[in-house]
Amino acid sequence: MTAFSRRHLLAGATGLTVAAGLFGSADLAHSAATAGQRRESALRIGYLPITDAAPLLIAHSAGLYPAGTVSSGKPVLFRSWAGLAEAFVSRQIDVAHLLMPMALQLQRALGAGVRVLGWNHTNGSALTVAPDIADLEQLAGTQVAIPFWWSIHNIVLQQLLRAHDITPVVRRSASRSKRTVELVVMSPSDMVPALANRSISGYVVADPFNAIAQIKKIGRIHVFLGDVWREHACCVLVTRDDVIAERPSAVQEVTDAVVSAQLHINMDRNRAAGALTSGSYLPQPLPAVRTALAYPAPPYQLRRPEWAPQLVGFQPYPYPSFTRRLVEAMHDTVVDGDRGFLDNIDPASVHNELVDDTFVLKSIGAHGGTQAFGLPADLERTEQVQLL
Repeated sequence: MTAFSRRHLLAGATGLTVAAGLFGSADLAHSAATAGQRRESALRIGYLPITDAAPLLIAHSAGLYPAGTVSSGKPVLFRSWAGLAEAFVSRQIDVAHLLMPMALQLQRALGAGVRVLGWNHTNGSALTVAPDIADLEQLAGTQVAIPFWWSIHNIVLQQLLRAHDITPVVRRSASRSKRTVELVVMSPSDMVPALANRSISGYVVADPFNAIAQIKKIGRIHVFLGDVWREHACCVLVTRDDVIAERPSAVQEVTDAVVSAQLHINMDRNRAAGALTSGSYLPQPLPAVRTALAYPAPPYQLRRPEWAPQLVGFQPYPYPSFTRRLVEAMHDTVVDGDRGFLDNIDPASVHNELVDDTFVLKSIGAHGGTQAFGLPADLERTEQVQLL
């Protein structure tokens, strides 16, 4: 693995930037190269406090992880994608939910041995704007916040802007006359106050931060990303090649627990919201988490209500068609960082290089098969993306 020098690092939260487009205060590549061996056999789980992590958290709350498979304590909470990525690469944690484009970046740019086991969820994100913004055209000349450069949030937002003849720009002031929008990376917890004081005109992010803005009446959901890209993946369940090689049975047991937790959430979302908040897994208030897990259709203006775009979905199968379409979209996405890792990626083969679905296929079979998750029997689909 090629070592990156410190000048290649990017720390969005602390103001440092790197060509790799990663966020953090340490050299992730160096961390991967110099990390020591794991000191315990139990797997360690890390997460960000967003509803995307719900399957990992409900699996713990419901006691679905077999004794000895994962660390006895709660999953470890991280406040930024930077911190989670650094801990994962440096072997402080073994299993996590990561943004799927970020997982690909880590694997290709840093040689971090990242392996996607399955999807953690579908949908679950939205573009939230200031209350006085009625259409996308009003975003021209303003700043919009994203959680990470290599995220489905940034990808879909840029697709939407371009479809409305608005150009996303980086490190350049937005211009209303030139119809540009400046994109800025911001931690999700900072987005809500930034929108409240109007330092940004909107943000695109996972829940429950969209629900919080609506509940506090400081913003409104303009569009659910599921209304643009039907049942898209956002965060995926990941581990490392060394974990699979050393403890394949434990990886299977973790995957089984997460898949079972997805079914638990689907059966009773209100109960899941209670477990996530009362168990202190998520710091947000219960009304926000409950809303995020079960948005009612009204009063949201859904363009394609038959897609149920407002509902975060919980099914584990990683469709190859999505991976291919995602990589194609990444090529068209503006980021503040290095894009070189995309040059040698073949969309036709990238799925098999990134994803190991052997564990999740066994888990699906053990938990009622494709029918239990509303999946087609042949596990194939055509991606549906509608920008206008």
